[in-house]
Amino acid sequence: MLFAADEGDINTIIGGIAPDWGPFGNLGNEAKVMIEVVMAVAILICLGIAIWGAAKQRIGATALRDTFSAEQGKGLIIAGLTGVFIIGSLGTLFTIVYGMAV
Repeated sequence: MLFAADEGDINTIIGGIAPDWGPFGNLGNEAKVMIEVVMAVAILICLGIAIWGAAKQRIGATALRDTFSAEQGKGLIIAGLTGVFIIGSLGTLFTIVYGMAV
């Protein structure tokens, strides 16, 4: 029997969005993991908002013929995807700002 969670750890899950620590490399390992977990949760919440907006737009545009709900859904999609982009690029932004200051 093969278990999917048998190999790997939390770094397997959040390794894709973990920032390149650059100037913050001297943080403790626990602090880095906490920051990565918070970033992962925030990205999941933003993706949930985008999916909720897509459903709201689809239902409002077709089933209910409610243009207000459809427009609100578009706003939620944009907000959710913008949040994902901003959170995903925070590590790069901090590194750039720190590099410009030095």
